[in-house]
Amino acid sequence: MCAGTVAAVTSLTGCGGSAEDPDAGTNGVGKLSAPKIQSKSSKVAEAASAVRLSGTVVSKGHTYTLDMRLKGDGGTGSVTSKGQTFRLLRVGEQLFLKADSRFWTHEGDQGDGKPQPADETAAAKLDGKYVKVPQGDPAYEQLSGFTDKDVLLEGMLTLHGHLAKGDRGKTGPLRTIKITGDEGAGGTLSVSLDGKPYPLRLERGGHAGILKLTDWNKDFPLQPPAKSEMVDYGKQLPTS
Repeated sequence: MCAGTVAAVTSLTGCGGSAEDPDAGTNGVGKLSAPKIQSKSSKVAEAASAVRLSGTVVSKGHTYTLDMRLKGDGGTGSVTSKGQTFRLLRVGEQLFLKADSRFWTHEGDQGDGKPQPADETAAAKLDGKYVKVPQGDPAYEQLSGFTDKDVLLEGMLTLHGHLAKGDRGKTGPLRTIKITGDEGAGGTLSVSLDGKPYPLRLERGGHAGILKLTDWNKDFPLQPPAKSEMVDYGKQLPTS
């Protein structure tokens, strides 16, 4: 029989009872193994119609700050690198890049694939305009990757090494469970325990950035810019 001061301790679980089930009222993925959690999370992410991806990515010594909204037929948003911000818009196979004149007058070849105009006069004409990136231009493949939902999610959500379950917590208002690769060295992914098991936050391995994944299945408008807002150079972007 529960009695005396013991009652205060046992009142949360009941006399002789077990602790409250941490998975009560959740989607149940917390009961699964880490590999199965990752598999389920990847499948619902792949099936989602839209997502917003924001945060930082470190690649080849460069830090990129992303804020992209993505869906099956394209994406839109901003990328910041080396102190300069440019906007990307892809509708189907049409890719557009928008930046100020300082971006276009970037001097020298830094190996980043950035398209460059011939002179400051050309750069001034591109200031604030959407420039159509030809599919045959080397910049197309690199830049379009930032607007491709499937490519980004597949690359970002893969944890490396031995998978294990981590702590439970919250990401915003949603309850989550973490899964880790090699105790975090291969990345840490927070997966929702509420509703569908969407990935909500990723800490990339090797201190390679932190990303938030929000607005799952929230649609957004996606259409080419008006002709007055766009410049089309044809088969090749201007280069310095």
